[in-house]
Amino acid sequence: MNLKKDVPIYQLKITLDEIRPPVWRRVVVRGDITLLKLHKVIQAVMPWDDYHLHQFIVGDTCYSIPLPDDPLPSDVKNEARIRLSKIAPAEKIKFVYEYDFGDSWFHEILVEKILPPDPSLKHPVCLAGKRSSPPEDCGGVSGYFEFLEAITDPNHPEHERMLDWVGRPFDPEMFDLEEANRLLSRIK
Repeated sequence: MNLKKDVPIYQLKITLDEIRPPVWRRVVVRGDITLLKLHKVIQAVMPWDDYHLHQFIVGDTCYSIPLPDDPLPSDVKNEARIRLSKIAPAEKIKFVYEYDFGDSWFHEILVEKILPPDPSLKHPVCLAGKRSSPPEDCGGVSGYFEFLEAITDPNHPEHERMLDWVGRPFDPEMFDLEEANRLLSRIK
């Protein structure tokens, strides 16, 4: 892969909407990253399982993977052809990433800083983060709060069922920076 050396580095803060205390990640990526690769970055750092539809919303424009078999005309722009620097040419710009149109996980993406080029940055890097993302398919924000209530109260009627359903220990306060960066190291 032939990378241009003069591409600025973007520091982004990705925050999951409507969850308090907030679930967030701070990442650095090259400004020439496509939105398709940025989707992969978000999937890695949250971490989601990437089996639902997604879109980026910038103003009134939606970017995603156009569906060639869709019988209805679509105004969706192809995310594989759009670079981050095109939709966010300056600091403090915000846009939205939505994952799983059923659960509707909205993420605010804030361009915190645009930094000088760094030829040593070979792949995206997560600098920091707080709290675990909700498990896939838990029913959106309200379902997530119901899930948390059930797993933290051994007397809750859904306690055992929810623990079985999630299939792994779940700590809502946990964020594994090392694991996030291991997953990001696969994105070139």
